[in-house]
Amino acid sequence: MATAPLPEREAPAVMEKLVSLAKRRGFFFQSSEIYGGLQGFWDFGPLGVTLRNNIKRAWWRTMVELRDDVVGIDAAIIMNPKTWVASGHVQNFTDPLVECKKCHQRFRADQVSGTRHADDGGEFTEARQFHLMFRTFVGPVEDSSAQVYLRPETAQGIFVNFANILSSTRMRPPFGIAQIGKAFRNEITPGNSIFRLREFEQMEMEYFVPPAEEMKWLDHWKNERLQWYLGLGIKPEKLRLRQHGKDELAHYAKGAFDVEYEFPFGWSELEGVAARGDYDLVAHQQASGRDLSYFDDVRRERYVPHVVEPSAGVDRTLLTTMIDAYHEEEVRGEQRVVLRLKPTIAPIQVAILPLSRKEPLIATAQRIEHELRPYFRTEYDDTQSIGKRYRRQDEIGTPYAVTIDFETANDQAATVRSRDEMTQVRVPLTGLREALQERLR
Repeated sequence: MATAPLPEREAPAVMEKLVSLAKRRGFFFQSSEIYGGLQGFWDFGPLGVTLRNNIKRAWWRTMVELRDDVVGIDAAIIMNPKTWVASGHVQNFTDPLVECKKCHQRFRADQVSGTRHADDGGEFTEARQFHLMFRTFVGPVEDSSAQVYLRPETAQGIFVNFANILSSTRMRPPFGIAQIGKAFRNEITPGNSIFRLREFEQMEMEYFVPPAEEMKWLDHWKNERLQWYLGLGIKPEKLRLRQHGKDELAHYAKGAFDVEYEFPFGWSELEGVAARGDYDLVAHQQASGRDLSYFDDVRRERYVPHVVEPSAGVDRTLLTTMIDAYHEEEVRGEQRVVLRLKPTIAPIQVAILPLSRKEPLIATAQRIEHELRPYFRTEYDDTQSIGKRYRRQDEIGTPYAVTIDFETANDQAATVRSRDEMTQVRVPLTGLREALQERLR
């Protein structure tokens, strides 16, 4: 099928179209939208939650299940507040804030240029530090003794469990502890839909290594993580590794890299990989009084392990896969929108479509959908014309559609349509599962 790409769009238009598609098709919506929403919070619909789960499963499979040197945990969101004092978050987890004196909008100081607001000319205030952790209370009394925090990252839950993992497993450095979980940051300026959120989900792993091996493992993990995104089907030319300059590094970090993606609004971080030294374990060791060192019984030496941390966001990865897969083209004089998602993460892998709503087509299509459901993520759809149903499946990224037509009863075969090539082939019902498995590998 000959297609012609549409002219290149303005970058903001791409984001607007994608957010519109996401709402229309059930990927994500503004949270509590019927009440006007709440900035920085989003809800995920049926297709969005499936895509999120597929991304998390792909990460967990790669980072934990396929390795013998990584284990997983699931730490609590609310922790003893001493955790955040020891980690430095209570004192230092801030961003510089400026406010327009005319409209009273607030911005991160490093995200504005000049001394005046470009929209209305209002003068900005002097920058002040704004704390990013959400506070709440545990128990019936709301005073300072009951104040706790919603975790701003998942890493500290790993560090405070380091001794527990050592004593309950047979792990020895180098080894990793992985976690997927929610985190909360009171961002001054969330934006670009789900790119920067106040409630988000992280996929993090702390890899504990002998001190002398830290930079070797930083080099290893920066390459591993770049390859993972390529494995999701993201275009290589849209990805890059960027090394942090000395002025960007945290005071305790020896080195760091970002896996960056070229978003419609420019190159930005997709994942960070940092060599954190022994800062976190030493801080918690000193604050808690617990021994968080490791004794190497082979080398007969004791040390506090150093850490290499790959840290990614589920929501940002979801947005990236959708942006990267979004494509517009002209087919036979009509516009086609298609998400070319990799089949392994596509929310729906196979759509089963009866050509019409007449019997026995519906009964046959429903039977086939139930037979295929244990092997694929399937969807049955008999509403609207077959052309409109194809277009809907293209928009949500379904790689293959199986059409049951009036010839099926005679030849016991169905038509398999490819999302990307738009080709159609006739496949016997008895070999349908195998044919789809071959295509979806």
